[in-house]
Amino acid sequence: MLDKIGIAKRIAQEVQDGYYVNLGIGIPTLVANYVRDGIEVEFQSENGVLGMGPFPFEGEEDADLINAGKQTITTLPGASFFDSAMSFSMIRGQHVDLTILGAMEVSEEGDIANWKIPGVMVKGMGGAMDLVASAQNIIVAMMHTNKAGESKLLKKCSLPLTGVGCVKKIVTNLAVLEITDQGFKLLERAPGISVEEIIKATEGKLIVEGDIPEMVL
Repeated sequence: MLDKIGIAKRIAQEVQDGYYVNLGIGIPTLVANYVRDGIEVEFQSENGVLGMGPFPFEGEEDADLINAGKQTITTLPGASFFDSAMSFSMIRGQHVDLTILGAMEVSEEGDIANWKIPGVMVKGMGGAMDLVASAQNIIVAMMHTNKAGESKLLKKCSLPLTGVGCVKKIVTNLAVLEITDQGFKLLERAPGISVEEIIKATEGKLIVEGDIPEMVL
């Protein structure tokens, strides 16, 4: 089973040379720490940064450099800063190659719920609505089940939706899955996790074909 760092390491393998990548709040912010050597990637944050680097070491934080989740960040040589209008022009104009988001629920049809839990006060959906509407490639980083052990990969989302039919791939603490017309397709399993455990933890339709390899991190 993977922890949050393991999920981030696996998603980092999806990042290709030359990509412009938007990192959502939570686990996705860790991905910048694990991009493999030898490739150039530009990480974009919706609050107006292009060229984010790894998280700073303790004592080296700059309170003026933050990501969309208000975490302190570093910037790489050549990084640029701009207003929200420019940032969302990049997003809405489909200039971002890969968007990595966290989620509370994902449906077998690729719907995502990641902004509101009924009864909990939130300020609004925020930039997620632009990201899911504009992004051509969305990977979700999430836990496979909630604290009660109930599946978060569902036939239909029970929480208010952020986007419909937009998710392409999911990396959880148990597995890597792809959204297909027939449902979730199991691609890889986390080290030490059996296919049977993944089937039990997945409410939505799960397609299992042949031998499922373990992830290599």
